[in-house]
Amino acid sequence: MTTLFKNDLLTDNDIIPIDFESIDGFPESHSWPQVDESLNKIQTHDLKDSLIPVIDLASPNAKALISQACETWGVFQVVNHGVPFELVKKVESESRRLFALTTQEKCKVLRSVDGATGYGSPKLSPFFDKRMWHEGFTIMGSCVDDAKVLWPHEYQRFW
Repeated sequence: MTTLFKNDLLTDNDIIPIDFESIDGFPESHSWPQVDESLNKIQTHDLKDSLIPVIDLASPNAKALISQACETWGVFQVVNHGVPFELVKKVESESRRLFALTTQEKCKVLRSVDGATGYGSPKLSPFFDKRMWHEGFTIMGSCVDDAKVLWPHEYQRFW
């Protein structure tokens, strides 16, 4: 982890994402200013007007497109990546199963303040004035211990 993150003092409030199940209005803490429409016109392989850049890894300019997407959006989708379709579907299925859990259940594997893995908001959240509409689960290496906490009798499906 970089020195920047090691020296930043995080609290549990920086890690715990918004509880989407309990909000009944639009919290001001999550109200971001309007996005410049010109950002919606990032050029990708064949989808010039795509909202989220789609990058073909077989394209000779894939590296430049990834750089542009990271600088402009911070996110992109790749195609022609070589990952078998069945594995992608399994990961999508298990991701849905994980994020379908209640916030209380997901918080059983909440990332610690000084940790890098588990459930929670990204470590960069404290660098912004507004909170992110985001929840995530960071995996580095094996996540079998977290899976055992969430699904003690069927954790094998997750990893």
